[in-house]
Amino acid sequence: MDPEAARNARESLDLAFHMSNILDTGLDRHTLSLLIALSDLGLNPEALATLVKELRKEPPPTAAAPSVP
Repeated sequence: MDPEAARNARESLDLAFHMSNILDTGLDRHTLSLLIALSDLGLNPEALATLVKELRKEPPPTAAAPSVP
């Protein structure tokens, strides 16, 4: 990627991250970058949003207690 394209991509991500923070989405910069990349590859943004919402509903995994013989 040429330097100008890299700068534009970085500025676009910065703007999207700023908007994400204003909207209080709770997305970090890395996650937002992945979602944008998936959208750029043709995945449906609404489907991605639904997936993020569903993943947030799931309880965090708990450490399995070791079985005692």
